[in-house]
Amino acid sequence: MIVVAKRIHQISEYFFSEKMKEIQTLENKGIDIINLGIGNPDILPPYGVIPKMKKASEIKNANTYQSYIGIESLRKSIADWYGNTYKVYVDYQKEVLPLMGSKEGIMDISLSYLNKGNQVLIPNPGYPIYSSISKLLESEVIYYDLYDREDWCPNIKLLENKNLSKVKIMWINYPHMPTGATITFEKLEEIVVFAKKNRILLVHDNPYSLILNNNKRPLSIFNIKGSKDIALELNSLSKSYNMAGWRIGMIIGKHEYIKNILKVKSLINSGMYYPIQIGAIEAMNQNSEWFKKLNLEYLKRKKIILEICDRLYLKYRRKSSGIFVWAKILDLEQNDRKWSDKILKNYHIFITPGSIFGNNGKGYVRLSMCCPVKTLEKAKNRIFS
Repeated sequence: MIVVAKRIHQISEYFFSEKMKEIQTLENKGIDIINLGIGNPDILPPYGVIPKMKKASEIKNANTYQSYIGIESLRKSIADWYGNTYKVYVDYQKEVLPLMGSKEGIMDISLSYLNKGNQVLIPNPGYPIYSSISKLLESEVIYYDLYDREDWCPNIKLLENKNLSKVKIMWINYPHMPTGATITFEKLEEIVVFAKKNRILLVHDNPYSLILNNNKRPLSIFNIKGSKDIALELNSLSKSYNMAGWRIGMIIGKHEYIKNILKVKSLINSGMYYPIQIGAIEAMNQNSEWFKKLNLEYLKRKKIILEICDRLYLKYRRKSSGIFVWAKILDLEQNDRKWSDKILKNYHIFITPGSIFGNNGKGYVRLSMCCPVKTLEKAKNRIFS
């Protein structure tokens, strides 16, 4: 028998990978499951994107290997998009690295900067992949607590009291997944100062800033003066332009950081399919009307999701951002995983238990808005308050 690497024992299969198999089994039995668990956008990308891709697919050499750093026009479009969206200057020749989804970026950054025994600051609750990849690389995960009473933002004063000598990377993510909390400019500035003082590479994962964002304008980590010295930002077109399956992401940061990450990326995969790059350029050329229309649709969906929460006796923040609603189970004795299983069994609706995002998610659940209004109404009507 071939023995697996020890590092495999540090991780488990991604929760959603396992859960989707369970749901598939139920659907194979003829049960109609409504999936409110996953943030998988169902709306089409902007009009014009797919025709551009089709045309690009017929160009000579479209099917050949592409540059590891993406075509120049894609990098320039990303830099222009950052300038228009976040009012941040980005050098497209040195400070942009296109990715096949931002999840790839989490791995590339971690491989580039983490050694065995390094420590990583990871939010609790937070995106589970930060922890999984850190553990795969035999780094030590140090969770920092996020609480509703503190608007799901890190308490920097508490972090300052820790021994930070082995901390190499700190992950932050706003608007926050899973809670939908936003962050103020002042709080983001405080985190940057903390990272600089303690010589920690700060990585801001920023894919939700254009969906129902309650800030006056979307924030980038690079809105903070001097942040490029110690920060990287991940972004993606998955949620903002409904291209999740196309795997289009990016890392923005100082040339020195990008150059190191490219060393890793170039060994793991090749460049992005040419027509997808052309589609991404077309998407980022959309004006603000695209987001007005998209957010109006999500507002309609959110209204029904909140009505579902009311019927299930869940407490929520009405002004959350992003494509999810984070809600608290009012029955304090309820285990969120058992509650989720009960809803699946009784109503054939899947809702994500909050504890998969960390122990500070216990007693909470997360509902996705990635279903048409008719489907959400159907889900609501299955539940009797």
